Amino acid sequence: MEATGTDEVDKLKTKFISAWNNMKYSWVLKTKTYFSRNSPVLLLGKCYHFKYEDEDKMLPATSGCTIEDHVIAGNVEEFRKDFISRIWLTYREEFPQIEGSALTTDCGWGCTLRTGQMLLAQGLILHFLGRAWTWPDALNIENSDSESWTSHTVKKFTASFEASLSGERELKTPTISLKETIGKYSDDHEMRNEMYHRKIISWFGDSPLALFGLHQLIEYGKKSGKKAGDWYGPAVVAHILRKAVEEARHPDLQGITIYVAQDCTVYNSDVIDKQSASMTSDNADDKAVIILVPVRLGGERTNTDYLEFVKGILSLEYCVGIIGGKPKQSYYFAGFQDDSLIYMDPHYCQSFVDVSIKDFPLETFHCPSPKKMSFRKMDPSCTIGFYCRNVQDFERASEEITKMLKFSSKEKYPLFTFVNGHSRDYDFTSTTTNEEDLFSEDEKKRLKRFSTEEFVLL
Repeated sequence: MEATGTDEVDKLKTKFISAWNNMKYSWVLKTKTYFSRNSPVLLLGKCYHFKYEDEDKMLPATSGCTIEDHVIAGNVEEFRKDFISRIWLTYREEFPQIEGSALTTDCGWGCTLRTGQMLLAQGLILHFLGRAWTWPDALNIENSDSESWTSHTVKKFTASFEASLSGERELKTPTISLKETIGKYSDDHEMRNEMYHRKIISWFGDSPLALFGLHQLIEYGKKSGKKAGDWYGPAVVAHILRKAVEEARHPDLQGITIYVAQDCTVYNSDVIDKQSASMTSDNADDKAVIILVPVRLGGERTNTDYLEFVKGILSLEYCVGIIGGKPKQSYYFAGFQDDSLIYMDPHYCQSFVDVSIKDFPLETFHCPSPKKMSFRKMDPSCTIGFYCRNVQDFERASEEITKMLKFSSKEKYPLFTFVNGHSRDYDFTSTTTNEEDLFSEDEKKRLKRFSTEEFVLL
């Protein structure tokens, strides 16, 4: 009886903390993000200029990324459309309970999993849609009514807490929805793009069946000693994403794989082997690969000597972003201006969306609000991502990035390296695994070390 009572107290405590986090991360302040019109803005390899003569030096962008037309000229609308088109994955509440826990929200602990999802989503956009793709409805997203946020948050907290105490949960989708999409697209190409746009988002749905949803990622994390409610670091998330893609059985995903660098080293032959693994008489094409490189940009604090390298990486069109953040918070870095990084923030709690229904609403999966922070505030622990469509693209990228590493490195050793050959040629344990043991012993040791090195997430 005593044990049962303790379990009930633990469950009640979990529910209260979840309700509190749901309220805490639903409270979003409408802050302004300022961009200089005298400096270019880089967003995942695309450059935008906001320069306009005879105006003040700084231009304001409201939290909804609305930049008044009369304030500046240049390709502001193109930047807004490009930024909003990136897939935004945030905290969610009221989703199906995570197996082995009482959790129906990831508020307060799942931010690095969300930033990892955003990086993978960008890789899939490059794979299926290309870097030039933008969402036709990006500029139609309306901002929430700021005056109603406070009362809405209080009501949301009260309802969430009462539901937690009663053990009841009602799954609701947002009331905001897009205009009717039938007949909206002018040609088959646009219809195909919208189909893949929706399909990619559905793969990240918050349900046990979603291929790259939170539930699946947590299952893979268990193999490295993680569980729902734990803190995840950028390196651990990189390996979880790799396993998720490797285990995905969807026909559309058989042409893409993920490689995670070992101890800041990319072994070229290992990458090419992964890209060539499925080559048969029926399919002679190389696999595309997303290369993830967990690195540290310094000791306890980020070394500013790495700033130019990070800016160089984000200037590449095949860069899929950086899983990083600042101490105690994880962000998805997608661009920069001057010495400030542009990012998407997962720390906003939104309601569960059932992505299995036809024409599910898309607005909550696109961020209307770019944010910036100084590079100096960046936590040194991060994971950098690149996408290469085939072996030829990988060879070209490795050469380009190697040159960038040499030019940017003031130290004797670069941040990471590309080397010829296989990891086994350098006496590393082979990382091949069977289905029952998703992580090899070598990987488990590496993941355990990463877990102790990375920052704590609240």
